[in-house]
Amino acid sequence: MYKGIAFFDLDHTLYNEHTRVDAEVADAMHQLKANNILPVISTGRNLFEIPDTMKKTGIDTVVYANGSYVIFEGKPVYKALLDKSVVKTFVDFAKSNHEATTVMNSQGAKINFINDIVRGNYNFINSRMPNLGVDDFIEHQEVIMMLINTKGPDERYIDRFADTLTFFRNTPFSMDIVHKGSSKKKGIQELIANANLSGIPTYAFGDGNNDIPMLDFVDHPVVMENGLPHVKEYAEFITTKNTDHGIVNGLKHFGLL
Repeated sequence: MYKGIAFFDLDHTLYNEHTRVDAEVADAMHQLKANNILPVISTGRNLFEIPDTMKKTGIDTVVYANGSYVIFEGKPVYKALLDKSVVKTFVDFAKSNHEATTVMNSQGAKINFINDIVRGNYNFINSRMPNLGVDDFIEHQEVIMMLINTKGPDERYIDRFADTLTFFRNTPFSMDIVHKGSSKKKGIQELIANANLSGIPTYAFGDGNNDIPMLDFVDHPVVMENGLPHVKEYAEFITTKNTDHGIVNGLKHFGLL
């Protein structure tokens, strides 16, 4: 039985400014395991984007795609797929607004066209742009998550698809899109239920909009000093910046290291 569970967002939280895990952070993750604390990555990213992160940290429990897919100790325990008809309707609507859609699952991603907003988005998140091929992807693969490459207005999409999709604005260039009701909180709840982890103290580290449901749910929410101002309102403790030992300082604050 674990003594605690610690959930970690990646971008601007567990990651440094180069979208990498610093050595001291990787060491802290291994020390958590040695202390019988379960470290969990909780991210808007998908599994195919983070194999190096998992290897370096030794973390094999992940809540990803904003809670739409969950693995516990390397094995899937929950997923919420997007309906293909909804995906096709969304892609067509976004295209009519001259905005590109990325579709994703655990294995990879495709995009339907590339423009300056797409370039800005993938540069912002330090990721390589996907190859073209959205229609074939939708036809032959599961879709766990979409990403709309847009600077707004967000309501154009949120209002149109309020009954079927949930949106998270995480960069100036894009919104994450998941199954209606999906969130990091939902994914964490499914992890706890399906892996028999109830009754264990929970901690979470985050900085952005998609972290709010997670921070609002756990016993001990921690927000990075570099987090968004309104996200800090959910914090029990505000640690230092992700580039200034924030993870280690936060863990030490709660006696987890």
